[in-house]
Amino acid sequence: MELAEATGEAPRRTRSGRPQRREGTKKLGVPYIVRNIPAYDILGEENLERIERVADRILAEVGIEFRDDPVALEHWRGAGAKIDGLRVTFEPGMLKEIVRSAPSQFTQHARNPARSVEIGGRNVVFSPAYGSPFVMDLDKGRRYGTIEDFRNLVKLAQSSPWLHHSGGTICEPVDVPVNKRHLDMVYSHVRYSDRAFMGSITSEERAEDSIEMARILFGADFVDRNCVILGNVNVNSPLVWDGTMTKSLRAYARANQAAVIVPFILGGAMGPVTNAGAIAQSYAETLAGCALTQLERKGAPVIFGNFLSSMSLRSGSPTFGTPEPAIGSMVVGQLARRLGLPLRCAGNFSNSKRPDAQAMQEGVMSMLSAVHCGANFVLHSAGFADGLLAMSYEKFMMDMDFCGALHSYLAGVVIDDNTLAMDAFLEVGPGSHFLGCEHTMRNYQTAFWDSSLSDNEPFEKWVEQGETDMALRANRSWKKALAEYEAPPLDMAIDDALIDYVERRKGEMPDAWY
Repeated sequence: MELAEATGEAPRRTRSGRPQRREGTKKLGVPYIVRNIPAYDILGEENLERIERVADRILAEVGIEFRDDPVALEHWRGAGAKIDGLRVTFEPGMLKEIVRSAPSQFTQHARNPARSVEIGGRNVVFSPAYGSPFVMDLDKGRRYGTIEDFRNLVKLAQSSPWLHHSGGTICEPVDVPVNKRHLDMVYSHVRYSDRAFMGSITSEERAEDSIEMARILFGADFVDRNCVILGNVNVNSPLVWDGTMTKSLRAYARANQAAVIVPFILGGAMGPVTNAGAIAQSYAETLAGCALTQLERKGAPVIFGNFLSSMSLRSGSPTFGTPEPAIGSMVVGQLARRLGLPLRCAGNFSNSKRPDAQAMQEGVMSMLSAVHCGANFVLHSAGFADGLLAMSYEKFMMDMDFCGALHSYLAGVVIDDNTLAMDAFLEVGPGSHFLGCEHTMRNYQTAFWDSSLSDNEPFEKWVEQGETDMALRANRSWKKALAEYEAPPLDMAIDDALIDYVERRKGEMPDAWY
């Protein structure tokens, strides 16, 4: 029981068999959003077809290299692609045909069924940011992330009604050996959250460990028939898939789990400086990864991902939350819908080093592009700061608050007898007010979204209360959330089995720090 004791908390555990079938926290938001506004189509048929034709030319005339994975090359050879060393070229239309077997929508099951998410269609799932080596807060500044930070961020996500997913590598716990930290991360998601989560992709073995832990949690037969874990895999742009990623991709696919296929294209560096060219490249790279999942296991769920970014052409530094990638996301959304695949796109991106106006300006720019492009799975919904080098505790809270506003935004405008309010007009008449009318009293609790961080009080009251800005209010908010956090119940036998697996796997290998 060393792992459980190391958390410093008395585990709340039960003996009811398989994962709990009830709510695990005091406040439970909607498990995911069903959007009631349309996605925004900005290009017509002719221009979409032009992008697809250029992508077909890239795939047929330039090709993609698949390195250090002979099995992937054999899959392509068997599917009829042309192989020249490590470079694979594809006839136009070939990859589109292969991905037809992938589902357009699927359920990712959570250990609490009330928190399972639907990915695809009109559904929107918000998930925390992913992959930062550093964390930061107003008290301690910027520092390397630890397993304690990792657990804290999982707890904060679990405590919010505005996120729907526990995420993956919320921060890198650099105090745990590289070859073992995936075990602690997956266990932390299971132990401190009852939401759906992501596993490791940094090696095939670590991907398989993540999936095996999911089998312990859900049961092997259930996992073989249902998606319970995601793996976020990245293309090595431009036009290279390396073996670490394709082996992990294939591990998830053959277990019938969903790979999220994501190129990271920094315009002017890993892709063309022009938006249309970067979109065509992104489409080609992502389509190849999606198709490979279907060659590994036909019908496996897969998510069409995208991460367009820009750079400062004066300094060469990456930039995030800028308008060109944001509008490019709209086009990627159209292309994904034409393929019939679920979409991962954009997030709360920012280059800001503090939870300030720049952080929220850039975050809103990119997050609204995710909302309008039709993204189904929005990774990086909360905490992304310093160009993804750091997870900010304060920005995490500010971003989650903004996600709450987006719940109302995506609900659209409801038109019915109650919302049209004719009874209120008849009661109030000309020249009066609606404050105390029956219609207002009937609707006031649900009429408007109410921010937990914004200050809407008169100036004098704001002064009396210390003249705080949102960053300071967010600092107080995350501390309060952690102090009030309660772990969701976890079956004792499952917890013991997970701890035993983690300790056994750690004991089978020496520590590695690279």
